[in-house]
Amino acid sequence: MKTGMKLPDVTFRTRVRDEAVGGPNPFRWQDMTTADYFAGKRVVLFALPGAFTPTCSTYQLPGFENGFADFQAAGVDEIYCLSVNDSFTMNKWAELQGISNVKVIPDGSGDFTRRMGMLVAKDNLGFGARSWRYAAVVNDGVIEAWFEEPGLMDNCPDDPYGVSSPETLLAYLQNEAVAAE
Repeated sequence: MKTGMKLPDVTFRTRVRDEAVGGPNPFRWQDMTTADYFAGKRVVLFALPGAFTPTCSTYQLPGFENGFADFQAAGVDEIYCLSVNDSFTMNKWAELQGISNVKVIPDGSGDFTRRMGMLVAKDNLGFGARSWRYAAVVNDGVIEAWFEEPGLMDNCPDDPYGVSSPETLLAYLQNEAVAAE
């Protein structure tokens, strides 16, 4: 269990829209650190094997996007989707999915995922190194609750999904709120 663990301090290479750049691709590089994303906030972080993949695109990302207001009502400031993909891929995927509430985090080098102990080989699918599917509630950079899909292994023949679903995390947050009353 990773509950109580401080997130690893890494720098993510992101591309952000900047109209001052001009042209058909008005984006510039912007480094973002773990602290930039997580300091002073309570967030949901979910990680998945890859942008544009079926489960991620059909269920997980849209579920978190569509449930954003419910997550806010349950005390969450932000929802982040992380994948071992570059910023170009993550940004285009978010755009094509119509995402406006969930923020995508590109872990292109896999450094964050590796340091989380969640980097797996997915060579059986032609993916290379990717993230195992998991989610967490993170409070000021410390993991409050951890939701890891079962069967963590390299070249897993299945794509387990359920433990890290939006429904599971929202139920946790709502139950926690009721218990606190």
